[in-house]
Amino acid sequence: MNSTPLSLKKECEGRLKSGHCWVFSNEVDTQKTPLQDLLPGQQVDILTAQDRWLGSGYANPHSLICARLVSRDSRHPLNASLLVHRVKIALSLRERLFPKPYYRLLFGESDGLPGVVADRFGAVVVVQINTAGMERLKEEVVAALDKVLRPECVILRNDSPIRETEGLERYVAVAKGKMPESLTVEENGASFRVPAADGQKTGWFFDQAFNRARMRKYVEGKRVLDVFSYVGAWGVQAATAGASDVFCVDSSSAALDRVELNAQLNGVIEQVAVLHGDAFDAMRELRSEQQKFDVVMVDPPAFIKRRKDLREGALAYRRLNLAAMQLLSKDGVLITSSCSHHMAAANLLQTVQKAARHLDRSLQLLEQGFQSADHPIQPVIPETAYLKTFYLRVLPTF
Repeated sequence: MNSTPLSLKKECEGRLKSGHCWVFSNEVDTQKTPLQDLLPGQQVDILTAQDRWLGSGYANPHSLICARLVSRDSRHPLNASLLVHRVKIALSLRERLFPKPYYRLLFGESDGLPGVVADRFGAVVVVQINTAGMERLKEEVVAALDKVLRPECVILRNDSPIRETEGLERYVAVAKGKMPESLTVEENGASFRVPAADGQKTGWFFDQAFNRARMRKYVEGKRVLDVFSYVGAWGVQAATAGASDVFCVDSSSAALDRVELNAQLNGVIEQVAVLHGDAFDAMRELRSEQQKFDVVMVDPPAFIKRRKDLREGALAYRRLNLAAMQLLSKDGVLITSSCSHHMAAANLLQTVQKAARHLDRSLQLLEQGFQSADHPIQPVIPETAYLKTFYLRVLPTF
């Protein structure tokens, strides 16, 4: 496949040389490379201002991130062979980490395939393609997965809002096999059935798997509240770990139906109850009933999707954690997460600390978790690090 030269302005190659793979539109020398002449997803050779080759990748003139570098080896351009090679490298890590095929197989930039996410649910692979460059290669992406894994089914969950920033339509399709009624997940000794076509993201949040394993030791014999429960990944696993009672809160009645199904599947339906409603309203209602819990887990969606939302989002995290701590019994444990890249771990901890001081409580940080290892972090690409989870003992003030 022929590539078009994409020339950078003087002294704009530093990020790429450090190992990052993004090129922003204001870094392109538009005299040498008029952006309007590029097609969305067009393959490019990225050059310094002195015309030194940095690597090959693809471009999208309509996106702020107008190019992504995929290969730094001129012998291996972005083609079917490279896709197969990258899938094999990604698979080798996951097979070391997990005894069974339930994990994130491809994590975009971290696995050398920017714009591609793939989750493995046994014999089914769910793929999200989020850039125009990989959309052009979607048949090759599916073929690479098929060659390496031989799955029974490949689902394209290309319905993420992020596709709109690339000028791409949103859709769900089956690239191989037949759409199953549900997907199967096995995690930390528990089994789940999750939506195949209309669940959140790919249907499951594998990034919290290690954090949920860490949670289990805190809940035996305890009364647990799971806020933003979705299909019960946290709550049902708390019940299988020996929690005496678990309340799962979510705004989706369909998700709560799945919670009950998954509790039944794991033989813990007697320990699990569901509460339908907005998280803040539900916690307010529980507080009015003078309910108390030994462990409260809050795993909200991203409150900060853009840097300009940082202040407002931080206030939302403070409100959320304050409400959660108000429901904790004396000497309780708060497990709180943020998947907002723009909310640094230190800032989240400070936000929770401020909420605790407002309630005249003291915190002890017991553990800190990040995204599971099937979501590897590229140190030179800080955007690949986004999830942080704190395990906090909440006490009367010292």
